[in-house]
Amino acid sequence: MAMGMPYGLQSMLKEGHKHLSGLEEAVLKNIEACKQLAQITRTSMGPNGMNKMVINHLEKLFVTNDASTITQELEVQHPAAKLLVMAAQAQQQEIGDGTNMVLSFAGELLANAESLLRDGLHPTEIADGYAKAGAKALEILDTLVVAGTQTLDVRDKAAVAQRIKGSISSKQYGYEDLLAPLIAEACIDVVPKNPHNFNVDNVRVVKINGGGLHDSRVVQGMVLKRGVEGSVSRVVDAKVAVFAQGVDTSSTETKGTVLIRSAEELEGYSRGEEDRIEDIIRKLAETGAKVVVGHQAFGEMALHFIEQYGMMAIKIPSKFDLRRFCRATGATALVKLQTPAADELGFAKQLAVQEIGGTKCIVLQQDSSMGQISTVVLRGSTDQMLDDVERAVDDGVNSYKLLGKDPRAVPAGGGSEIEIARQLLQYGRKETGLDQYAIVKYAEALEVVPRTIAENSGLSATDALAGMYSAHAAGQTAAGLDVETGEARDLGAAGILDLYTTKWWALKLASDSASTVLRIDQIIMAKMAGGPAPRKGGAADDED
Repeated sequence: MAMGMPYGLQSMLKEGHKHLSGLEEAVLKNIEACKQLAQITRTSMGPNGMNKMVINHLEKLFVTNDASTITQELEVQHPAAKLLVMAAQAQQQEIGDGTNMVLSFAGELLANAESLLRDGLHPTEIADGYAKAGAKALEILDTLVVAGTQTLDVRDKAAVAQRIKGSISSKQYGYEDLLAPLIAEACIDVVPKNPHNFNVDNVRVVKINGGGLHDSRVVQGMVLKRGVEGSVSRVVDAKVAVFAQGVDTSSTETKGTVLIRSAEELEGYSRGEEDRIEDIIRKLAETGAKVVVGHQAFGEMALHFIEQYGMMAIKIPSKFDLRRFCRATGATALVKLQTPAADELGFAKQLAVQEIGGTKCIVLQQDSSMGQISTVVLRGSTDQMLDDVERAVDDGVNSYKLLGKDPRAVPAGGGSEIEIARQLLQYGRKETGLDQYAIVKYAEALEVVPRTIAENSGLSATDALAGMYSAHAAGQTAAGLDVETGEARDLGAAGILDLYTTKWWALKLASDSASTVLRIDQIIMAKMAGGPAPRKGGAADDED
């Protein structure tokens, strides 16, 4: 046959495109990809979740059971699985915890949809049923709020520590009693008058190798992992001047040439520079500043005069840390080397160089009236472990932020999921039409949480689920799975609760993303853009 015009879709789209449509090619393939993703993160759920070792494209090693870190570093390529990753990231940014629940639950919803599709239901019918079930699930969740959790004094350290224990124990099981009070203290130090305005960024974490986790402590103020530039290493009640640039003789922006005819002129030229820098530093000292903070290097001459006037010199190369330092001291970062006005100076209660486990650190301590930043100094044996504890601290701080907005809590350990599943099953049986099948499958998908927690703890999932269902049927609506004994009991008595907001968003995002994936019936991929072939060789094999 002669080469005629291509017909059909070929005639419309560019050469080299791919077009997948229909159940087999599009829907089931998408479901398969999402199931694979959920299987990766699922085994990391719960207090006994397993760690994953992920090595990203920069060859950085991550050892963690934090689902959001895992999905971020995996760089998921499949477009449908990417939708789930986006839902998980939305959960991470909005709530900071519960990402694993989003992924596992959405994966389970899609896996259950697969059997319905094979039974001949249309994807839209399943998606509608899921939407109905999702709305009902959130209604049921409202009724599960544990009595007495509607109010919480966000400045009561013991109560806060108790409340955030649940989210920490899912990351660092066994250390929650040690970490929760530290996190609570750090958060309470910086909580503003209106707890709604609590800023997560004000609680910093500094990781220092050596020692064990029990050596960790909270510093009201900031800890910088570096030494001072000069020889003054301790000041008390000091005014602070901050420059968002180097403290050095200013070289001109334009390249100029200076013609010097004699030795006197040369001496005069360098003396002029010397006088200028001395003049700047002298005026700085006259404002009463005892600390000079620079963003870049300190010139030798500038440092000489700073020493002469007995001031402390600190270099903070990170612009974020510089900004936080300004927040902690109330200083304004100046962009020009000039004498700061009185209101541009900050104040430091105490700035001192301390050695923590062989690492020199500058510790800024402020009293609570001044400082808006507190730092958790974590100690531990390896970088990977410290990174992972930092993620647990991050979750704890995010939970605190949520407590300021909505302190309600629901039963933990899969308790709320089983109760929602139980009520949804009854609701589904009363429904008529094809929705009922999807609602029942939605209810079954909720079992993934307790089942996974049981599996990861080495318990029999079947026994655990049966035990929980019978406890709930007997009216113990708060019964969750105790990972130590494998029995169903009310974990709230031991102070382990899940935050209502976390659950609410996780259920909502998972339902939405599962419905989105189900409603895709065609995948049309344009031809990949061909660039030049990548260079052979390692990352840094020669000078470019």
